[in-house]
Amino acid sequence: MRVLTWIFVLLIFVATAAGAAGYWVWNELNQPIIHDKTTSSVTVARGASSEEILSTLKNNGIISNELPLKVYLKVKGGHAVMKAGDYRFPSPISPLAVLTELEKGGAPHDKITVIEGWTRFDIAKALCAVPSLKLRNEAEAMALLDDATAIKDLDPVAKNLEGYLFPDTYFVEPDSTASGVILQMVKRFRDVYNEKLKEPVKNSGLSLHNAVTVASIIETEAKLAEERPIVASVIYNRVRKGMRLSMDSTIVYASKLAGKWRDDGKVYMSDLNRDSPYNSRMYKGLPPGPVGSPGLSSLVAGVTPANTNYLYYVRNPDRNDGAHNYYSDPAAFEKGVEALRRWEKIQKQKGLR
Repeated sequence: MRVLTWIFVLLIFVATAAGAAGYWVWNELNQPIIHDKTTSSVTVARGASSEEILSTLKNNGIISNELPLKVYLKVKGGHAVMKAGDYRFPSPISPLAVLTELEKGGAPHDKITVIEGWTRFDIAKALCAVPSLKLRNEAEAMALLDDATAIKDLDPVAKNLEGYLFPDTYFVEPDSTASGVILQMVKRFRDVYNEKLKEPVKNSGLSLHNAVTVASIIETEAKLAEERPIVASVIYNRVRKGMRLSMDSTIVYASKLAGKWRDDGKVYMSDLNRDSPYNSRMYKGLPPGPVGSPGLSSLVAGVTPANTNYLYYVRNPDRNDGAHNYYSDPAAFEKGVEALRRWEKIQKQKGLR
């Protein structure tokens, strides 16, 4: 009987303590806090954990104590989703009201999406389009992209950051600088290199400079991921035989360097005849450096090419997904070109091109 009495007393004590703790948490959650951040934004970074977000709120004086919200979020489980963005909180405001604002979402951050195959010229335009980066013109952006310091340890011969600005979406915080965003792009390349490419590049016997150069050509020549190792084999086969690559992506890049690219998707005779080491119709071997930003599948294909004897390819007119036909014989290749020209002529007559 005495034991039961003690158990009963203990249960009452636990219940009383739990009730007091619950009351304290609820009172804290609903207690308005006065702060001085009403005219400035508090940034919740993309990918930040709940603990990091609560710490940011406390450091900015929006909440005075992290524990009540931690308990509340624990009890609520996965129902509270705090969204990234820029927030302006009224004063006073309770922690629960703060959480409501975070669930609704703040002003979205600016972002830059680097697309596979983009050159640093394209990236310069994208950087200039973000007002908060405060770039006066594309020349100012290009000066930052032409500084290869950030990649020199991996590629000592790099003249700029072309090829090392990894395709991805980059969020621009209110205090971001253009150079900081560019370093994010380089860091993303480094992360991919260390995780996915370091050993394949080493096993290929290629320098990283040449591996990225080949990958950048593959990126714009092959639309289908499964064809990229085949296009890589064509590049290496032609180089080994002392043939010119004669690939449009390098010719376009030469025109962009000269400021002569018309940006209409067409390669003109003036482009083909432009005297540039990047013009692979004119000069043998690989161009001096990358001609764009390759994605992961192109980077992997560049160091793990297919084993073929192909020397040529041309678009397959029987498919509309960017597929190619491949040839090792020049006569067969010419027939493939003729078939494509006939198809293009028919499409033009139909008004489809």
